[in-house]
Amino acid sequence: MPKNKDAVSRYRWIDERLRNKRLPKPTLENLIEYVSEKMDAVLSTRTIQKDIQDMRQDPELNYMAPIVYDRTSKTYRYADENYSISQLPIEEADLQGLEIAIGILEQFRSLPVIQQFEDSILKIAASLKINREALQNQGLIKFARTTQYKGAEHIPMIVDAIKNLEVIRIAYQSFERDEPKEHWVEPYHLREYQHRFYLIGKSQQTRGGAVLTFALDRVVNIWPTMKHFDQKNFDDASYFKHAIGITVSDGDPEEVLLSFTPRQAKYIKSQPIHASQKVVKDNTKECQISLQVVINPELIMTLLSYGANVTVLQPKSLAEKMKEEAGLMLKNYK
Repeated sequence: MPKNKDAVSRYRWIDERLRNKRLPKPTLENLIEYVSEKMDAVLSTRTIQKDIQDMRQDPELNYMAPIVYDRTSKTYRYADENYSISQLPIEEADLQGLEIAIGILEQFRSLPVIQQFEDSILKIAASLKINREALQNQGLIKFARTTQYKGAEHIPMIVDAIKNLEVIRIAYQSFERDEPKEHWVEPYHLREYQHRFYLIGKSQQTRGGAVLTFALDRVVNIWPTMKHFDQKNFDDASYFKHAIGITVSDGDPEEVLLSFTPRQAKYIKSQPIHASQKVVKDNTKECQISLQVVINPELIMTLLSYGANVTVLQPKSLAEKMKEEAGLMLKNYK
């Protein structure tokens, strides 16, 4: 399982003490004393012994630190004097993930929370660019261009409105209408899904003040209103708990039972479709999983993406919908 922050800090203090050539090579007691002082905590012998073992062997950490123990002097050292856990090469996947994260942060540079760390972000971005270009020139890796979020320019105003409980006025161009429609919205939450940002809020134009979802790439314009609303206890975790994607229907969540081919099941088990996913049956013929979710368009599109590798066992209404969609697809190829 992922190591906690305290463990990571201990590894780095152990590494620092082992690399310190101005001090004698440390005994176990020296390491305990040194790390305890740095952590401002009393650490046990067992904790440091396990840390050393993890640094040597834990495949998740992947340090594979060459820590050797001298039985004569009862001290520890690195077999390679130039070794350090901070000098481990970054893997290709790590670089790509960092590039995407930096790209997102750069897009939202106007947000106050990002501005506080702008200098640090720019330094990391510049360093990353140099490393990326070096790898690309060597033919080791090719990065896709970082996704650009259409409508991201509206985020600073929306964030301020959410914090200040201020109603905003938006012109929204849905795909079903020829002209934009105006909404006065109580903004509650911003959410990203599949390279798009969405605003979740209550439209004061709808009957009963229903909570609606607005895609930022379809917001034509946005204005402040100088009007405020009472604080609402909107819990985004509870609101989206039973939903895949961003569409939350009024209906109750249902148990969805799916049968996957053994090969596809390997991917599904390694990257669950939803937090509620449970393996019901797993053998050489199939893998059945259950989900507790609302039936929405994102669920249907997700299941369709698996093609013939999945069969909906229940509910019957979802199975019929999948059958209908498959029939329409088949007609396109006749």
